Amino acid sequence: MTFLRSVCRWIDTLNTWVGRGVSWVTFIVVVVVFVDVVMRYAFNSSFVFVQELEWHLFAFIFLMGAGNTLLKDGHVRVDIFYQRMSPRNKAWINLVGVILFLIPGCYLIIATSTKFVLNAWSVMEGSPDPGGIPYRYLLKACIPVGFMLVLLQGISLGIKSFLTITGKDPGGKEPEEKEQKTEGAR
Repeated sequence: MTFLRSVCRWIDTLNTWVGRGVSWVTFIVVVVVFVDVVMRYAFNSSFVFVQELEWHLFAFIFLMGAGNTLLKDGHVRVDIFYQRMSPRNKAWINLVGVILFLIPGCYLIIATSTKFVLNAWSVMEGSPDPGGIPYRYLLKACIPVGFMLVLLQGISLGIKSFLTITGKDPGGKEPEEKEQKTEGAR
């Protein structure tokens, strides 16, 4: 069980760090959109590069931040019944959801986007618009990477759910180990 917890900690730490990086990109998007709006309305001018940069960064945020959002349990769901369930029943729902939906869905997207991304890299794909961003292949590479982060976080969620179902503490020591340490301290 210690190995499973350390795998979860590693995955959680990875997505936490990626999430922190994405939060800075979010700040950059705000600045870029602000500059674009000022340029349009104050100076009646607009650049294709800036408009493409907005949606490139926006896509990057969602693709790379999805794993961290899953870690923080921030994805939208209709939890009319889920919110009233016991932690063990929630763990069952999460485990079944990870096995039946999340893992196959992520695998499907990773597998089908890989050729798409390799083609974009082989031609160093850029924007078809004059003055657009010449590095579109970098954004496309975020598709499998982002879904790999979601897949890893789903595995972590599945492990934590399994530990909860089996009566183990997903975040700490076994109940027996806690009792032994408490008794040893007396």
